[in-house]
Amino acid sequence: MKTDVLLGLQWGDEGKGKVVDVLTPKYDVVARFQGGPNAGHSLEFDDVEIVLHTVPSGIFHKNIVNVIGNGVVIDPGILKGELEKLKQLGVEASGQLMISKKAHLILPTHRIIDAASEAAKGKSKIGSTLKGIGPAYMDKTGRNGLRVGEILESDFKERYEQLKRKHIEFLRQFDYEYTIEEEGFFAGVEWMKRFRFVDSEFYINRALNENKHILAEGAQGTLLDVDFGTYPFVTSSNTICAGACTGLGLAPRRIGEVYGIFKAYCTRVGSGPFPTELTEDTGEKLRSIGHEYGSTTGRPRRTGWLDLVALKYSVMINGVTRLIMTKSDVLDTFDSIKLATAYEINGKETAEFPYELNEAVKPVYKEMKGWNTPISDIRDYDKLPEELRLYVKFIETETGVPVDIVSVGPNRDQTIIRALRDYHD
Repeated sequence: MKTDVLLGLQWGDEGKGKVVDVLTPKYDVVARFQGGPNAGHSLEFDDVEIVLHTVPSGIFHKNIVNVIGNGVVIDPGILKGELEKLKQLGVEASGQLMISKKAHLILPTHRIIDAASEAAKGKSKIGSTLKGIGPAYMDKTGRNGLRVGEILESDFKERYEQLKRKHIEFLRQFDYEYTIEEEGFFAGVEWMKRFRFVDSEFYINRALNENKHILAEGAQGTLLDVDFGTYPFVTSSNTICAGACTGLGLAPRRIGEVYGIFKAYCTRVGSGPFPTELTEDTGEKLRSIGHEYGSTTGRPRRTGWLDLVALKYSVMINGVTRLIMTKSDVLDTFDSIKLATAYEINGKETAEFPYELNEAVKPVYKEMKGWNTPISDIRDYDKLPEELRLYVKFIETETGVPVDIVSVGPNRDQTIIRALRDYHD
């Protein structure tokens, strides 16, 4: 048995939470493999709207095991608040949720370092969510971090204090006033003890050997990958398919289907290059219709046309086998729609994603006719407007990968699954 992987192909916010929720009934286990509370996976169904930051998006399905993998960084206070909200919605996660002992903890001082570092960058700031993600991963790679398994050790508080002292010393370089708020952190640590801490690499591989179906859920998006994204305006983890191997303890040969999710257009939160960005009325129209505001930060998202150069790059890096297009309905009222099929750089045209995106990179567009009709109530692909089906066909031809799922709205049931093949062939 192999693990299927679901991840974003743009700058995050592609709608991964909804799609994981839709696909979960086909699986026995859903496992997050990287990121932390900087992620915001939105789910909407049965008059329920919720954003999950750390808990895997399969949590609303009973009898499905949800695993927070070793590649994730966890803020205990935020996790506690998230689990309390779930409990209010009737979801008692203690029987469904497992947490890797090797996942790292985000301390209150990690958030302070994040804020101080970002403030010191001034105009060159990267647009951090200020959740302490980067500093937590820095401690992980610097071999200073605290892991979930240490919570159960008798000297956990001493280990915490030792790392806090290092952080306070580090903060001396900044002209930044701060207060360390620890009550929520330790309340969250105590709350976490009611859940099962596991060696998730053994659990995942044992489940595969028992022929259980596993879906690995990624956070953020490929273009925010610390190695292959638009560096330095990236996140601090590997958001690509390979991150599922290191974030869950999977051998590459145990990866099965790779679902790549993309919006029918592009968005980005925070700073960084964005070749197809629309800053005039069209961009504002996309933002308004699509409710494009960050799930975690609430910041307005930048909007633009679909970038096929970037999308094909993401498909290549991840080995995507199936594409999923979301927010198609946002384009319902456009007379014409554009797609960037190449970049022009210093007078030369290229279809390859460059080492560095800057003001010299100009998108080369193909214009297609819009469908100018509402599609949110359609559930049969063949009943979608011909213009939309041509749009999908063009994307399939360019990427070489089938678009198996088309989302026509935020709700769970506003999903058209084209392929009726077994997801576990």
